[in-house]
Amino acid sequence: MAPTPSTSRLTKVGSSWQLLVDGEPYLILGAELQNSSMSSALYMDTIWGKMVAMGVNTVLGPVTWEDIEPQEGTFDFTTLNMVLEGARIHNLRLIVLWFGSYKNGTSCYIPSWVKTDARRFPRMMIQNKNTGRPEMSNSISIFSDECVAADSKAFAALITHLKEVDSQRTVIMVQVQNEVGLLGDSRDRSHTADALYKSAMPRACLDFLAQDGQPLQAQFQGSIRDLRSDLEKGLPSWDDVLGTGFYADEIFMAYYFALYVDKVTSAGKKVLDIPFFINVWQPQPSTEAVVAAGGSLPGAYPSGGAVRSVLGLWQKFAPSVDFIAPDIYTADYAATLEAYLLGNQPLFIPEQRRDEYGARRVWLAIGKYGALGACPFGIDSVTAEECAYTRHYKLLRSVSKHILAARQRQAAICGFCFDEIDTPCAQGQNPVVVKLGLYELTISRAFVLGEPGPAAGMVIQLAPERFLLLGWGFKVEWRSLSAVAGYTGILSFLEKSVVDGSDGTLRTERVFNGDETRSGMVANMPNSVPDYGSGVVPIMIPARTMIGEVAVYTLGVDGMRIEV
Repeated sequence: MAPTPSTSRLTKVGSSWQLLVDGEPYLILGAELQNSSMSSALYMDTIWGKMVAMGVNTVLGPVTWEDIEPQEGTFDFTTLNMVLEGARIHNLRLIVLWFGSYKNGTSCYIPSWVKTDARRFPRMMIQNKNTGRPEMSNSISIFSDECVAADSKAFAALITHLKEVDSQRTVIMVQVQNEVGLLGDSRDRSHTADALYKSAMPRACLDFLAQDGQPLQAQFQGSIRDLRSDLEKGLPSWDDVLGTGFYADEIFMAYYFALYVDKVTSAGKKVLDIPFFINVWQPQPSTEAVVAAGGSLPGAYPSGGAVRSVLGLWQKFAPSVDFIAPDIYTADYAATLEAYLLGNQPLFIPEQRRDEYGARRVWLAIGKYGALGACPFGIDSVTAEECAYTRHYKLLRSVSKHILAARQRQAAICGFCFDEIDTPCAQGQNPVVVKLGLYELTISRAFVLGEPGPAAGMVIQLAPERFLLLGWGFKVEWRSLSAVAGYTGILSFLEKSVVDGSDGTLRTERVFNGDETRSGMVANMPNSVPDYGSGVVPIMIPARTMIGEVAVYTLGVDGMRIEV
């Protein structure tokens, strides 16, 4: 089904992706709600205003299978309708999270009529760590036609309802399931799963593993290639190809989870073609107990989810899913973003930390990696004043037109952040050196007389020698890349503010020079409370609008300006 001009859709511009909403590029400044929040329209009435005060423009919230289909075949969308109306009143968009068969590696949101009928809706089995014997898990089976059919029917009913009632297009994307996979074991130990593991591996999967299976384990690659050369003897089993072990189990589970999720997604996509995505719990080696994030082995994190090693497999066998999005709490942030650019897919982070550490990384996700958005989880349980994201989102929202326009014209753009200098996460955070057009920029912590503070920001090239600086806590130095350059300096440094957020119009507030530019050498974007240390001359000023426009120039070795 082709999208109509009025539905949200993804579009490629150069090397980056844009989400179009009502035909216009849209930057998601999102917030994912606590799991229970959207189960009550009455409760949401206390939340909408808080979201607006935080600068949020998009709310991510669950619609659960148990809530909309309490009896089989009987659907109730009363609460959802009230939630949609509340979002519209507050001029907020929604991303619906379908908590269907799977939520965080279990099936806790399936309806009671599914929970209480394990004959019709069989459970996956996991190995009891004490007895070594298989026992019933809290996850329904990915190998059951009944399970996937019931979920697909409910999901199609939800999307059909949205198509019928959401003429204002409040819902802009849909997440299918939540952090799928199996917790408690690396694979299902049921008789059905055991029999499948000993049966022939599907040819399509074998071909994929042989041709495109990186970054799967190296020991699997050799055996896969050898087996493919001898296919006239018949298709080998999963056991023949992969043997046994945690990661063999994970590949097996990933293939069947991908098929399951693709069937559910396809049921919705046949009804309404807006972006559908899935999110992924990220593993993280650790000796600490795993609660909601991390885990070093499949089963400690949900086995079969679309983690990095099986991301390509998921993309191959769940083609109805438009993109696969990482949830990032404890995993390496930048490395995870790099990994989920695989296959040139759109990048989106539906869940991340709600503290300052997480908020600063929104600039990195959007500015450096071109993310559609990066959303904290659970900020509805703090006030706008307490929320770390409030000042970040308010600034980003005011300048979003400039960010989106830069992507649209494929302009040079760089996002970055620096953490508190005395914290472990600040180790290795060296100055950022980036080439934007004909200039090399060095971005480092803002100049202070005392201890440098944290930073978050973005630099956008507006013209060959004109740059927009957004954020706080950093300074920028320019160096011409011309072979005949003799000197590069700042021509002007203007403090700007947003006059009209709808079109991004800026006006000049002050003209910076002298102390604020280190006499024309750097553009200093200070923190709100810069550290003066023991200095007695207050040559620094605190952040105010956090928007600056800089024009630079270059003189050649002959003393003449180099025109660009």
